[in-house]
Amino acid sequence: MSISNDVSAQIPYLRRFGRALVGSREGGDGYVLAMLETLVAEPERLGQANNLKIALYRLLLDVWTKALNADPDAGARLLQADSARSRLEAISLRPRVAFLLNALENFTPADVAEILSVSDQEAQDLISQANDEIADQIATDVLIIEDEPFIAHDLRAIVEELGHRVTGMARTHREAVENIGSSKPGLILADIQLADGSSGLDAVNEILDTLSTPVIFITAYPERFLTGAPPEPAFLVTKPFSVESLKAVISQALFFDKRSQKRDA
Repeated sequence: MSISNDVSAQIPYLRRFGRALVGSREGGDGYVLAMLETLVAEPERLGQANNLKIALYRLLLDVWTKALNADPDAGARLLQADSARSRLEAISLRPRVAFLLNALENFTPADVAEILSVSDQEAQDLISQANDEIADQIATDVLIIEDEPFIAHDLRAIVEELGHRVTGMARTHREAVENIGSSKPGLILADIQLADGSSGLDAVNEILDTLSTPVIFITAYPERFLTGAPPEPAFLVTKPFSVESLKAVISQALFFDKRSQKRDA
């Protein structure tokens, strides 16, 4: 397989990481495009990489970091909220990046150390710091749209373990929309394909006509929704999911939502 094919195979996952990193489909995909343009112009940036995947994520973060350094307020403007600056300072960027690499993209702490050019111990410390900061930062009400009982139970257990409140459980499009009449969730977790033939995407789109709230979609086929062709979700979790990957995406979705609030002591 040629290096172009190897790079192409990683693009959907680079999009997933980029979207989670900056909180939007457009922003995340934009950074991935900028990374690819950099790679075309400067192929030596990959060097003699022993691990192409690690090299690509490192390059993506280099492009993102360069953009932030050129415009320090860019991250704040992504949130478009009065509290943007304080929220960005509350959860340090470097630990958050390390946490996403480890929990969402399944890099080992040693891989994270290589991507961020730090020692193995520093990488582990960054991941631990992010866990502590996230645990203290966010709490909200959650609607779960999932037709498989065992998965729905697992989602509820994870959400509640993280300190959030599950205010609704829906199995179909109709139940999901009806649930919004009795509660206004601060986060929605939705399976994309429901067993009765209805679509979690359609249900969420109808809900978002009247309610602005972050959404995390769950699917066994992530590549179908990471093509870069709108509309696609900003936050995506792959089945089967781990506790840490779901935690990472929940933390990011709420980090970029101005209504998430510090948990009471």
